[in-house]
Amino acid sequence: MGNQPLPEAPMYDLSSELVVSAHGSTRLVELNRPEQLNSTSESLHTALAEVWDRVAADHDARAVVLTGRGRAFSAGGNFEVMTRVQRDPAFRHQNVVEARRIMTGMVRCPVPVIAAVNGPAVGLGCSLALLSDLILIAEGAYLADPHLQVGLVPGDGGPLILPLIIGPAKAKEMLFLGQRVGAEDAVRLGLANTVVPRDKLLDEAFDLVDRLAKLPVQALRDTKRAVNLHLEQAMANVMEVALTAERESMHSPEHIAIVEKIIADR
Repeated sequence: MGNQPLPEAPMYDLSSELVVSAHGSTRLVELNRPEQLNSTSESLHTALAEVWDRVAADHDARAVVLTGRGRAFSAGGNFEVMTRVQRDPAFRHQNVVEARRIMTGMVRCPVPVIAAVNGPAVGLGCSLALLSDLILIAEGAYLADPHLQVGLVPGDGGPLILPLIIGPAKAKEMLFLGQRVGAEDAVRLGLANTVVPRDKLLDEAFDLVDRLAKLPVQALRDTKRAVNLHLEQAMANVMEVALTAERESMHSPEHIAIVEKIIADR
C-alpha cells in the first residue's frame, strides 16, 4: 500500500466487523469478516447503516475507500441472519430499516466513495459496490445479485440502480438469473470503472483519492449531489416498493424452504 498515508487510530467505534481508519482526509472502510467472506452479520449490517451518517458528520473527511478484508468484497447475506429474519418480525423490520439507511446514506454521502472490489461482491455486497461513486474491481473479482435464487426480492439496491446503468432488460437478466458478471464485463457494461491487479487495488484507489483531492471541494460535492439526483428519483419511485416486497418475501414459504434445503445440504 505504498501510496497510502500511515493510518491513525480506528474511527467511529461502530463494530469490530466494520473497521474505519483515517488516512489523512480519507476514510478507509473495511468489511472485516474475512473467514465468512464478509457476509453481513447483524452487527455488520447495523454498522453499514450507521457509517454513512458518521462520514457525513466528519468535517475532516474528503473521500471514502470501501473494501473488504480477505479474499471477498462481500458475500452478501448469511443463512443465520436469514433464518432469524424469517421468524422474528421485529428483527425483520430492523433489517429493512437498516437496508433503507444503507442505500440513502450512500447516495447522500457528501464525499466521493470509491469501491475497491477485491473479490466477489454478491447480493448486498454488489449493491455496496454499485452505490459507490467510482468502482475499481480486481482481476478475478465479480458482481452478482442472487436474491431470487434464495426466494427473496432484491430490495436493497439491485432494482434501484441496475436499470439506470445497464437498462431494464440487462438488469432483469442479472437479477432473474443471478449470473456472475466478471471484472472485464463489469467495466464493459458500465458496472465498474477500471480493472486493477488485485495486489495493486488499494494503491490505485488511493491514487484516485489523490486526484480527487486536487479538485475544488464544494464543486466536487455539488457535482456528486447533482448526478445522484437520478438515484434520488429512483429511490422516491422504486425503493419503498422493492423493500416492501423484500420484507414480505423474507418470511415466504418459498424462501423458507429454499434456505432450509441449502442448510440441510451443507
